[in-house]
Amino acid sequence: MVLDSTIIVGVLSLIGTLIGSLSGIFAANKLTTYRIGQLEEKVNKHNNLIERMVAVEASAKSAHKRLDELSEEVKEHE
Repeated sequence: MVLDSTIIVGVLSLIGTLIGSLSGIFAANKLTTYRIGQLEEKVNKHNNLIERMVAVEASAKSAHKRLDELSEEVKEHE
């Protein structure tokens, strides 16, 4: 009888350990997936900002060129 109860306690301990370990693994995986998603969102925002800044710089170069042209025209008419 003692051997039977020892085996039952051992099996229940094994099941409890497996359930605890698996739930810990799933929780860690869920957190890691969430964090990766947050980092991807930040990277996308950063990349979008870089793309917009390139467009702004190109526009500023164009505006400076046009201002230089207008300045030269004014000097020619003086």
